[in-house]
Amino acid sequence: MIGWLYDLLSERSERAGIEARRRELLAPLEGDVLEVGVGTGRNLPHYVRARRVVAIEPDSGMAKRLPERLAAAKIPVEVVSASAERLPFPDASFDAAVSTFVFCSVDDPAVALAEIHRVLRPGGRFILMEHVRGDGRTARWQDRLTPLHRRLAGNCRLNRDTRAAVASAGFDTREVRAAELPASHPLVRPSIYGVAIKTSS
Repeated sequence: MIGWLYDLLSERSERAGIEARRRELLAPLEGDVLEVGVGTGRNLPHYVRARRVVAIEPDSGMAKRLPERLAAAKIPVEVVSASAERLPFPDASFDAAVSTFVFCSVDDPAVALAEIHRVLRPGGRFILMEHVRGDGRTARWQDRLTPLHRRLAGNCRLNRDTRAAVASAGFDTREVRAAELPASHPLVRPSIYGVAIKTSS
């Protein structure tokens, strides 16, 4: 997706509450942090206590928006071109991992989550905020429109059950909450956010 268009389309929902939720989730993070899918860098201003952030982004169109936010970051940030399914880091490299609005477009969520689990240290935290499949009529429309939406929105799927996938990857999801994204289209409004803890080796 073109980075400037993504920022333009998301501006209203960011102001309506998503930016505040980013700050709530990210400001407490300390140590070594991996961000999976840094995109245009919306999260970067909210890392204030981390020792360093390593950010991966495979989409060059999104990464073109990064330089300005990288320059303003409060802590060191290294950007690596890599996919979520093949993280180029040793086991147990990070204290926390972050994913915001990424797993809708990852090709193989199970493999990507296994990779995040692998590079986290024991007890590591996986901070996530993702739109997901809703219920009832909303879910049925998400299922119908996902093929078209993938073509128009950078492979983004409307109907992923990301919470179940995270739990299946060996994370405790009791601190992951359901919510509605503010000022968003009804088909991307169902969401989850919070902290999943690595519980198994």
